[in-house]
Amino acid sequence: MPRAKVISALRQENGGKKDAAIEAASSPGSSRGDLSPYPKPHRHLPEDLIRDCVEFFFDKMYPTQPILHRKGVEQMVEQMPYELEAFCAIKALCAYMMIQPNMPLSNPTDSSEQHALPLRSHTDLGTTLLSEALEARKGIPYFENPTTTTVITSFFFFGCHFCLEKHSIAWFHLREATTVAVLIGMHLESSYKHGDALELKLERRLFWLLFVTERAYALQTQKPLTLHDTIQLPEVDEDPTEAVTLTGFMHLISLFRPFDDTFVGIWNESGNDCNVKWIIMLQKQLSEALPLYLQSTETQAVDLKTSQHWLRMMTWQLSISHKLLSSMASDESMTFTYPIKISQRLLNDTAQFSQQAMEVHGIGLVKKLFDVACTLIDVISCVPIEQDRFGFGPSDYLNQMLLLIKNLRGGEDRYFPLLLARAAEVLPQAPITALPTLPVTWPDDSESGGESKVVMTQDLPREVSTGVRLTL
Repeated sequence: MPRAKVISALRQENGGKKDAAIEAASSPGSSRGDLSPYPKPHRHLPEDLIRDCVEFFFDKMYPTQPILHRKGVEQMVEQMPYELEAFCAIKALCAYMMIQPNMPLSNPTDSSEQHALPLRSHTDLGTTLLSEALEARKGIPYFENPTTTTVITSFFFFGCHFCLEKHSIAWFHLREATTVAVLIGMHLESSYKHGDALELKLERRLFWLLFVTERAYALQTQKPLTLHDTIQLPEVDEDPTEAVTLTGFMHLISLFRPFDDTFVGIWNESGNDCNVKWIIMLQKQLSEALPLYLQSTETQAVDLKTSQHWLRMMTWQLSISHKLLSSMASDESMTFTYPIKISQRLLNDTAQFSQQAMEVHGIGLVKKLFDVACTLIDVISCVPIEQDRFGFGPSDYLNQMLLLIKNLRGGEDRYFPLLLARAAEVLPQAPITALPTLPVTWPDDSESGGESKVVMTQDLPREVSTGVRLTL
């Protein structure tokens, strides 16, 4: 849903001045190394690096992407010297850990390691590993004999390019992953009847991870869907030791499950069957997708709560583009000021999360926060709002969104300046001033109904307590 249409619809209903949208331009491209089609000894990764990447994945990423198991990964590591597919998969995993969650680097403990990679920035090292994995993969006829490892490797390639903001290549590899998943029958329930129980369990999770990822990316880049709700969900009680992880994973699926071909078609302007009743139902489903008390890891909670509010905002954008909103609507989700409420609830939730738990999600989290903040700016600029001089209001929420994005890795360099520029363009009456401290204890949200709530008990960390402020 182009933001310009959202602004236009707002202005039609509420009046206002013309503004030009700021576009976050990506720079698609690819990088080719000088690898031969088969891995050479000097291209092998240091054992320390592989071990650190694997440990980091299972410690930080596994709760939101439970698609691997340790023994299987260990087997692939052992196969790397003579199995090209294993070599590519592990190298792609290491590149992914370098680029998305910004895994900390450590010096190799084995001083005799002859092939240790020189220490450099996470992104540079990750990009080098990614390039080598892509080049080496050219020696695999993976479309002739695709496997689950093929799907996982393509997913890691997608994640790397997405974080590098090379979206044409990212889309190619996500589509590649979903296409191969269909080729090997992951979309068919009958495919899960026979085989190794552990492998089938992981394949089912992989299908649903692709299902969620594809929908998020479709809304961000106006792309079509490949996978649909055609197989059973993972079972939470399939492994008692993973009850919390699988519960959180199931919540994530529940958030994205309502966003089917109908919604994406309308979003991509290839359909027009959009009405108030349907939108209210979607917003209700989003509110009920998460329980009152969320049982999950912190990294899962970050993803769940941010995605929930972001999906609410995307649904609201669809509403206004189809002129379904009204200042007299009885349902708050159908009002012009609903993005203000979404921003308030999002800030309530993110205030309790650690910086590390948020940054594990990389640029994907920053992009969602950016979308919410941009929509909030549009609403403030177009909709008449009475600001309580002694209470918290839209300007306070915008200030905190700016600070949040500014202090996240990947936010300060690109998205924070874009937000400042946009605010200066459409909110010229809001000068930017220095702000020593900013309170973050927002009013209680007494109208949130049955959705999960987050009660803040402390301020943001010290490193997030300074920044800029827009004074409206």
